[in-house]
Amino acid sequence: MSHVRIIKKYPNRRLYDTDISSYVTLEDVRQLIVDGESFVVRDARTGNDITRGVLMQIISEHEEHGQPIFTTELLTQVIRFRGDSMQGFLGSFLERSLQFFLEQQQQVRGQIGQLVGQSAPWVLLNQLTERNLEIWRSFQQGLTGSTGAAPPRKPARPLKPRGR
Repeated sequence: MSHVRIIKKYPNRRLYDTDISSYVTLEDVRQLIVDGESFVVRDARTGNDITRGVLMQIISEHEEHGQPIFTTELLTQVIRFRGDSMQGFLGSFLERSLQFFLEQQQQVRGQIGQLVGQSAPWVLLNQLTERNLEIWRSFQQGLTGSTGAAPPRKPARPLKPRGR
């Protein structure tokens, strides 16, 4: 099992990283996350795990600057969902959705990496287009239950001459 860093939060709101025996900032903790470090934040007095609260504080501070990830509408919906009988499912749904998004992002990055290595980049773009079209056709078939073939067209009726 990998090593988990212990960060203690003191009543004066200072964070102390026990691995490096030094006080750290929220930005330092954010960098640990970016670097993939495992850690837990504990209340120095009680020993309670307060990691989630510190993570929420980091998110909150970063949402104030630049392009926010969480829109007002999204946050409103999350607040409304609290206390709902389906509340327990929301967290796992969001986690799975984000995991799916990250996997798709990795695939796109890999394909772009291949694109850079190819002498004809349009080949990869054509492959991506064909794949997306096939996914779209499958999606449409699932919705309509059809084979995706266009329905036969009726022959056009001749126009009646207008009477004068």
